[in-house]
Amino acid sequence: MTRAKPVRFGGLAAVLTAVSLILVACGDRGGDERPPQPGDEAVARVDGKTVWASDVKREAVAQALIGEGEPLDISSDLFRRVLDEVIDQKLLAAEALKRNLDEDPVAQRRLAAARERILGDMLVESVVSDAVNENAIRGLYQEQLKLARQSEEIRARQILVATLEEGEAVKNLLATGASFEALAMERSTDAATRFNGGDLGYFTTDVMPEAYEGALKDAKAGDIVGPFEVEGGFAVVRIEDRRLEEPITLEAARPQIIRFLTYDQVRDLLEKLRGRAKVETLIGAAQDVPGAPVEPADAAPPAKPAPATAAPKAPAAKTPEPK
Repeated sequence: MTRAKPVRFGGLAAVLTAVSLILVACGDRGGDERPPQPGDEAVARVDGKTVWASDVKREAVAQALIGEGEPLDISSDLFRRVLDEVIDQKLLAAEALKRNLDEDPVAQRRLAAARERILGDMLVESVVSDAVNENAIRGLYQEQLKLARQSEEIRARQILVATLEEGEAVKNLLATGASFEALAMERSTDAATRFNGGDLGYFTTDVMPEAYEGALKDAKAGDIVGPFEVEGGFAVVRIEDRRLEEPITLEAARPQIIRFLTYDQVRDLLEKLRGRAKVETLIGAAQDVPGAPVEPADAAPPAKPAPATAAPKAPAAKTPEPK
């Protein structure tokens, strides 16, 4: 379900949290003690100014310690740790104000940038909260169910041995009526499955190493397959069951659907705003910046930036954990 690449919506809320606390301090000279939101709880005071539970939770979200909308128990160690960090930030911000650092032109520019980010964040939250509702979530879920193709799942047990001869011996014992589960515990070298009778649980063949996919794709329930060579030795596999893969539930799909709908809304909003605005990109154009030093004609060209780090590749599929 990836009609478009999802974005991290939480990143907007996490930008420059420390600077936003300075903004709060700048506007808190009057000492407004009203809860910033209904049901908020005062958890500390710093020089007479209240720290609210929502301040701590916002900082925890910004640090990706919890997700947006997740609860944070005020009695937890995590809450107390983040509370200490919020108190430290307020102390730093107050000291910065005493030293009149907020009047420095550089500080004012940074504060203005933080204000723009916070306002942009609030606009996005407002737009998303209106559009990403239960009806939209359920509608997209039903749409994806209609488009989804159900794969076939296999449940199997395996006995992994070191050599082909050992694999043939295991298969002969099974043919005479020996217990697969008992042989798995006695002879299998696969530490992950030997103590539960070699059970691999349910899986689709496309997540398995290539050797399993080729050997098992046409096997029926009850068949003994192998021995065939796999990484680490030779496998003898018994097919327990084949069934159609169960579709993902709404609750399991909900986080991905919300991310997608959020991305859709943010993208559409930005497209509309850019369409109405006059945006000029000046990168690479000659500019007369007041006060900038004039480079001599024979000045050496600027150093090229280092190449960007390549994006990490998706991890290869792993053998499913036994269920």
